[in-house]
Formats: sequence, C-alpha cells, structure tokens
Amino acid sequence: MAFFFRTKAKSDIVKPTKDLLNRLWQVPKLQKTEEEAAKMLGQMKVLLVGNQEVEAASPEQILNLVNTMIQEDFLYVLAHSLHLLPFEGRKDSQTIFCTILRFRPPGSTAEISPALAYVIDERPEVIIELCRGYNHSESVMPCGVVLREIVKNEDVAQIILCDESQENEAAIRINMIDENKPASGNGVFWDFFPCIDKAAFEVSADAFSTFREIITKHKSIVPKYLSVNFELFFERYHSQLIASNSYVTKRQSIKLLGEILLDRANYAVMTAYVDRGKHLKICMNLLRHDRKMVQYESFHVFKVFVANPNKSDEVVRILTQNRDRLLKFLPTFLDDRTEDDQFNDEKAFIIRQIELLPAGA
Repeated sequence: MAFFFRTKAKSDIVKPTKDLLNRLWQVPKLQKTEEEAAKMLGQMKVLLVGNQEVEAASPEQILNLVNTMIQEDFLYVLAHSLHLLPFEGRKDSQTIFCTILRFRPPGSTAEISPALAYVIDERPEVIIELCRGYNHSESVMPCGVVLREIVKNEDVAQIILCDESQENEAAIRINMIDENKPASGNGVFWDFFPCIDKAAFEVSADAFSTFREIITKHKSIVPKYLSVNFELFFERYHSQLIASNSYVTKRQSIKLLGEILLDRANYAVMTAYVDRGKHLKICMNLLRHDRKMVQYESFHVFKVFVANPNKSDEVVRILTQNRDRLLKFLPTFLDDRTEDDQFNDEKAFIIRQIELLPAGA
C-alpha cells in the first residue's frame, strides 16, 4: 500500500515537534521544553481542526501532514511521550491522534485512513504504546479516548489481544498472528486485569471501558480468542475482576460476564463456562453478596446455568445438593423489584426449573 503522496503543503511543524518530544526524556526535564512542545502541539491541532479565529488546513495540506508524520515516525514518538506533556499538551495530542487516525483524503474509497493503515501494517508499536499509557495517570484519559476510537477496527483489537512484546521490543505484525496459539498472559491485553483491579478509580474505570470495547465489539475474532485462552482468561477474570475489592469493578465485571455468556457469537464459550461446577459455585456465592446490584447482576449469570438444557453432571450435582436451600432463598430474592416484570418472570422460571430437580440427599 502506498502511504506517501506528492501533495505540496506546509508540514514543517512535524520534525521540530518530534525533536521537542524526544527532549522531554532528557534528565532533568526542562519546563521550557514542556511549554514549547505543548505550544507546537497546540499549533498542530489548530492546523487540523481550526478554531474560532482560524480555519483548518485544506485536505491536501492535512494529507501532506499525515505523510510527514509517517516519514518522521511522529505518531509513535507522540504516544511514547504523551505522559510527559503538560495537561494542555496531552489534551491537544488526543485531538491530533483522533483527527489523523480518522482522516481520509477526499474521494478515497479505502475503508480506513492512511494513517491507521500505516499503524496497523507497519507501526503497531503505536497501538501498544497507547495501551501502555495506562501505566501513567497523566496519559490515561487521552490514551483511553484514542484507543476506544481505533479499537473499533478489528485488526487493532487483534494486535492488542495477541501482542506479547516487552518495552522497547517490536510489536507483533498483523500478518504474523496465529489465532490458534495460546497466549502467555504477559501481553498488553493481560495488563488490563491488574490495572482495572488495583489502579485508582479514574484509571480503573477508563481501562474497563477500553477492555469492554475489545471484548464485545468483534464477533469474528473474540469468541475464538476466548476459546483458545479459556482457562487463562476466566482464571484472571474471576481472581482479579469479579473478586476485586472495588464494588464498581465487581459489579461491572459480573454484568459484562453476563453479556459475554448471552451473546450468541460466544455460544461455545458459554457452554464451556456453564459446564464447570467451580463457576457455578462462584456465582451462587455472589447471589448472597451484601450489595443488591451485585446480587442482581449475578442472577443473570446464574440463570444461564439453570436454564441450560444440557447441564454437566457436576452442575446437576451442585444444584441438586442445594435444591432445598435455593427454593427457600429465591422466592424472596430481590423481592423489592416489584416493577421489574422481566426479572420476576425470569426468577419464576428459574424457580420452576429448580423444582424439577430431584430432592438433594
């Protein structure tokens, strides 16, 4: 794919801005360098989107700017240095990233922008550096916004799921991905788990939003990925997200689990999940949590076990052993949700299914 064009336009802002970004890594970091870098990024943002006083550059000029950024490896340097910038510089960087990665020349029939095509095919390290932005509280918001924009692309999601490079190593190439190869659990995707569990609330919430986008958007790759990495994924999911001490993380994670299991694209994942008695035990304990919304979200997972017509012997045994306790517990379970007709109908159905089980020994 050809990424470079001969459109003549002013793009001399790119190299000096890149040089300033590289100087941010010098010790000691000078405030003057921060201010100059932020000023240049502000000028670049105006060039791309304009403001109340200045119109944005023409599409030809923006295209020339994109080509120069590619030549100078500017997007990688910006992603790598983003956390070192002052607030306004980070904010402008977010706008620059989103605009550049969305921009397509007039008349283009390509499905994605030249910049995003370049990042996917030639410089996936940009994607990985944006993921590593969660390691720094300063860069969480801009990196999260950009990631949720570009992870709409299936190849971007695939790179995040499958990359296992370490700092300063080359990232995986899209044409080198083997969908049947189990993950080691050491890539940037797996870093989302401890980040969501242990980071400050703002960081955790943003990371969860990005994690959710990756897991739910791409029906052609994620079900296969979850099947190949079933044990590893759900071990981490249970131990770090559902078992989290954070109420918000616990509740959101149980809700997302229900969405995963009830998505038709994840049928194979769902059947494997509800076959395991250990998963049922986790769910039944959550039904007794002291927070009602945790109980409510857990019910939507529990009902998948009970409604499954092909229960494993292990699941039948656990349900049978607990039949009488469940029949005593469920009639008054969340009985204050009197106006939630769907919930009450589902609860009544689940009670009937449990009544059909043989009495426990």
